[in-house]
Amino acid sequence: MALGGGVFLSQNKVLPGKYHNFISATRAFVNLSNRGYVGLPIALDWGVDGEVFAVTQEDLRKNSRKIFGYEYMDSKMKGIRDVFKNAITVYFYKLAVEAEAATNDFATAKYKGARGNDITIVIQANVDEPSKFDVKTLLANVLVDEQMAVATATELIANDFVVFKTNATLAVTAGTALAGGSNGLAITGGAHQEALDALEAYGFNTLGCLSSESSIKSLYIEYTKRIRDQIGGKFQLVGHKLGSTNHEGIIDVQNDTNGPEEEVFGAVYWVSGAQAGVAVNKSNTNKKYEGEFTVDMSETKTQSQLTTLLKAGKYLLHRVGDEIRVLEDVNTFTSFSDEKNEDFSLNQVIRVLDQLAIDTAQLFNTHYLGQVPNDQDGRISLWNDIGSLRMEMQRIRAIQNYNKDELTVAQGNSKKAVVVNEVVITTVAMSQLYITTTVA
Repeated sequence: MALGGGVFLSQNKVLPGKYHNFISATRAFVNLSNRGYVGLPIALDWGVDGEVFAVTQEDLRKNSRKIFGYEYMDSKMKGIRDVFKNAITVYFYKLAVEAEAATNDFATAKYKGARGNDITIVIQANVDEPSKFDVKTLLANVLVDEQMAVATATELIANDFVVFKTNATLAVTAGTALAGGSNGLAITGGAHQEALDALEAYGFNTLGCLSSESSIKSLYIEYTKRIRDQIGGKFQLVGHKLGSTNHEGIIDVQNDTNGPEEEVFGAVYWVSGAQAGVAVNKSNTNKKYEGEFTVDMSETKTQSQLTTLLKAGKYLLHRVGDEIRVLEDVNTFTSFSDEKNEDFSLNQVIRVLDQLAIDTAQLFNTHYLGQVPNDQDGRISLWNDIGSLRMEMQRIRAIQNYNKDELTVAQGNSKKAVVVNEVVITTVAMSQLYITTTVA
């Protein structure tokens, strides 16, 4: 993130960019950027090493085996399928510590990880030219590549699964498996930090924390607070039983998952996608859980349990008849004040505010930064463009009663600074109904 961003207490910033404060008004008790983007550090048996790689819904369905080493419907893909039930694009980073790539006399697996051990190289004599070879690559006994009538190894072309050794001597073999592939040592906080550092260059709506280790969860929490509050990155962290975090950028899933061979944090996959994919003018309150993990309801059975956990800012899945649904679309912010009231605990409100921040930053950085003079005409132009963005948000009913006359754009303390003030009333979905029926 090369440009400045984040909140301000005084007009003392150094980097060019947009600095944006959101505060509550004291009270008695153009084009919008797309949503659906998730950042997800994840342990994998296969996949790109040491860098972020983006996968779309279409990519997953068409190329799951090439990208992740498994067919789309394989049980190993359950969590990834859950993310993509609502996400559009996921930025993955493969977590690994001292992982190894599988190898044999003829080839080395394209990526590090245990899945490489399921690759086999089959070499046969070519029927038409017996002095040449047909070289096949199989993954879990499924043919994934075939190169016909090859004379020497130097003619072999790397495929999606192996890189061939050019100095190998080709010889007929019914099948030589690759071996030595390993996912490496237990995943450490260092591996997660590498992932977070790499993801800092990307824009996404949610960041998933796939860990039950308290130290790693703390790492994600502090990272999220720093990026949101100091740098201006607008995303929300989704994790499992994160403790007392009290922050509008953090969503804390309370429910365990307890099916066979399931991680206790399994619901994070689905929630990360659901929170990223929901429209800015919608809420996930009462959204049906359609994930594949077995959700434990022991902590969310009774109204007393639900009330206590909801007041603590927990994101809860509960049973409604035969279905599992989100109780309320909330984050962990609970310390309400005149400056930040209870609205900030509602994720729909945070989505609206994040959308305003993202779109305003994009507008300013693309069309005004270093290009438009900071004079009256330039500020009027900025006033019009910001107002147009707000009116579009009002058109889709994400905000209401916006008064463009209350939007001010003025010169700041320096010649290069512009100061914007406005009043925004967010719109949220109905979640409570109070009825008084008078019977005559």
